[in-house]
Amino acid sequence: MDIFLFQFFNLDIMRQALPLILDGAKMTLLLCLAVIPLGLVGGLMVATGSISTSRTSRILTKGYVDFFRAVPPLVLLLVIYSGLPFAGIRLSPFMAVCLAFFLNASSFYGEIFRAGVESVGKGQWEAARSTGLTWMQTYQTVVLPQASRNVLPDLVSNTVEVIKLTSIASVVSFTELLYAADMARSVTYNTSPIVLAAILYLAVLWPVVRLVSRLEHRLGH
Repeated sequence: MDIFLFQFFNLDIMRQALPLILDGAKMTLLLCLAVIPLGLVGGLMVATGSISTSRTSRILTKGYVDFFRAVPPLVLLLVIYSGLPFAGIRLSPFMAVCLAFFLNASSFYGEIFRAGVESVGKGQWEAARSTGLTWMQTYQTVVLPQASRNVLPDLVSNTVEVIKLTSIASVVSFTELLYAADMARSVTYNTSPIVLAAILYLAVLWPVVRLVSRLEHRLGH
């Protein structure tokens, strides 16, 4: 038991590693502040394309969604960061992570928004159009607000997944939370910094998970 506590819950090592891990947490926060809004905006664009009156737009959007939902995010990140330089395009770790997460997150957010739009009855469209609103005005001012409310738990839940996904940024040497914790582990030869990082993830995400449950319960009633 003492060996287990020493290797996983060594408070002295956690205290020493805390400044480095907090620096990593700041980079994780910065990454989330960039990736989540990009994903949401991209998701709205994808959803708009998927319900467009243009058949070409719908086909292209479907292909985009199917492709980037099927490709593992880690593979996508490695292709962008390590593969694009062979084509003369060299991105920083931060830009590579943002691009990979934008492509992945926007495809998932897009499907969520699309499901929300389809949950709004056709009568809402017809009533709004009868007042003289254009298709786009109806979509933006009448349908989209209702659709967003209907899928709010799914949006928040997917955002939690995006936050957890930021941990794979460590594979391109981006100094986010997990990368910082692993650096501390390699110096101390102790797993306690990784456990501390896990505790920080839990402290941030557990309240959000509970919020998703409450939203789903409220909408269910």
